[in-house]
Amino acid sequence: MSETRKTNSRGKQVAVVIGATSKWQSDGRNTLLVHGKTLDDSALPVAVRWGVGGAIAQKFAQEGFFVVLTTRNQTNASALAEAIREQGGECMIVELDLVSQDSIARAFVTIRSEAGDPEAVIYNAGYMEGRELPPDKELLEYIPVEMFDIAQHISSRGPFLVAKEVLPAMRRQGRGSFFFSNNANSLRGRKRMTGQSLYYPRVMMRTLAQVLTEEYSEHGVHVANVVIDGLIDSPGTRALPMAQKRPEIVMNPVKIAEAFYYLHTQDRSCWTHELQLTPFPTKPSY
Repeated sequence: MSETRKTNSRGKQVAVVIGATSKWQSDGRNTLLVHGKTLDDSALPVAVRWGVGGAIAQKFAQEGFFVVLTTRNQTNASALAEAIREQGGECMIVELDLVSQDSIARAFVTIRSEAGDPEAVIYNAGYMEGRELPPDKELLEYIPVEMFDIAQHISSRGPFLVAKEVLPAMRRQGRGSFFFSNNANSLRGRKRMTGQSLYYPRVMMRTLAQVLTEEYSEHGVHVANVVIDGLIDSPGTRALPMAQKRPEIVMNPVKIAEAFYYLHTQDRSCWTHELQLTPFPTKPSY
């Protein structure tokens, strides 16, 4: 029996979620930075405990996909993998560090050999570099080069390298989806405010999505940039004073995941290449 059949036991289509865990999950880096402790998420619905990546992974598993969860450390995704299996889904965890080209290459060797070529890839990687800088360090002159490098790795170089791993097979097969989970800072350059990540490199992620749309649509590959324009529900964000005061502005990751699955199932005669999701009480960013 082949290695693929041992892991992807039912020959299911494969969905890869790059960044399946969240920096705002109960023990995430942002949660620890802002709240100073691990939070109890037992009262939260299982679908929102790992933010957008976890919700997307659960949605695709529920729709019959074999889901690959990538994360820097396998233990970060163990509870999510357990939840998917308890729901009757199938998945595997693959460690992947977007700062390392070798790590990305090794991860996709594992994915192809143990699960198969991906039918859908959702690039949902996030980072928090910049959030810890104090109020008097907002200007670019105070940004360490190392911090900028990480932001560029996650926002631009990382998705470029992932694209090189997955798009050739999609092109040969004449089908596939490659979606970017992005935010409002991808729409134009904005000053980084205190407490924010160094998000302006995400403009490059949007640009890459536009380039890949022009290059690969004619080969049957659906590329889309999804602008998630608001505060996403998760253990760490739900505990923020802003979310407590105005729960109506908090975005439901389950519904965000449904939007990603909708994109994947669109008829190719009317593909969407950019989708912006905004909570109803707030004005869309531009």
